Amino acid sequence: MRTMKNVALGCLLSALVALVATPAAAQLKLPAASPAAKVMQEVGVTEISIEYSSPGVKGRKVWGDLVPFDKAWRTGANAASKITFSRDVTFGGKPVPAGTYTIVTLPSQKGWKMMLNKDLTIWAGLKPYDPAQDLVTVDATTTEIPLRERLAFLFSNTTDDATSLDMEWEKLRVSVPIKVDTAAHVQAGMQTAVVSSSRMLANMARHVAESTKDYAAALKHADASVAIQSTWYNQWIRADILARMGKYAEARKAAQASWDLGQNDKGFFFRDQVSKALAEWKGKK
Repeated sequence: MRTMKNVALGCLLSALVALVATPAAAQLKLPAASPAAKVMQEVGVTEISIEYSSPGVKGRKVWGDLVPFDKAWRTGANAASKITFSRDVTFGGKPVPAGTYTIVTLPSQKGWKMMLNKDLTIWAGLKPYDPAQDLVTVDATTTEIPLRERLAFLFSNTTDDATSLDMEWEKLRVSVPIKVDTAAHVQAGMQTAVVSSSRMLANMARHVAESTKDYAAALKHADASVAIQSTWYNQWIRADILARMGKYAEARKAAQASWDLGQNDKGFFFRDQVSKALAEWKGKK
């Protein structure tokens, strides 16, 4: 009997060794104690996203025990939770530039605080939290809720200009308001689109003039560019095309417009060419 048991045990051990040695075993994935999670919300034209790990209550006393009061908390498990803003926002009434930050909270029976910290590596290994790296510290509101087993970040009451960042766990919701200046962001985007369109047409005009010598077609592109937005660049391209066509009086006017517009632009890289053209075209018709 002992021999049979030894043989059976040996077979079992061999099978386990073979299993561990297989590629399938190396890829075996087991449920995480605090699974990773992501949440994203668009507010107007601003994207806000959070990456975190979601611990469970598991019958434990959370607030004041598992998560001590009056001690900085990484607001999740495994590593500090991170929030990313694609554009500038106000967080709890305080300005925050676009970027990624760690979310740090200070639980307290007297009232919670939430901090956005610039160090993305805190609580990684033994690296401690440094309050000096906090970008902002804001008051957070707390609300009692039905039991939520796993910690979760949510966005609520979202409009084109605002949302509420909510962290829920156990029977508590912690909230901070976030606002965005959507009108200003849209206006800036429109201006960028205008500049981009104007520049594209000017580049087309320059390309056509230099490659095909179809100056009439090139001038149409240059005129369209100036109609969108007059810049030193498109005025110079237009001036160069007019000069190639022998229309020096019009070319000089365009070159003068280019010169005037370029005086306060550090990127006026055709300064010498424009200056030379103004001198050479003077008196030409």
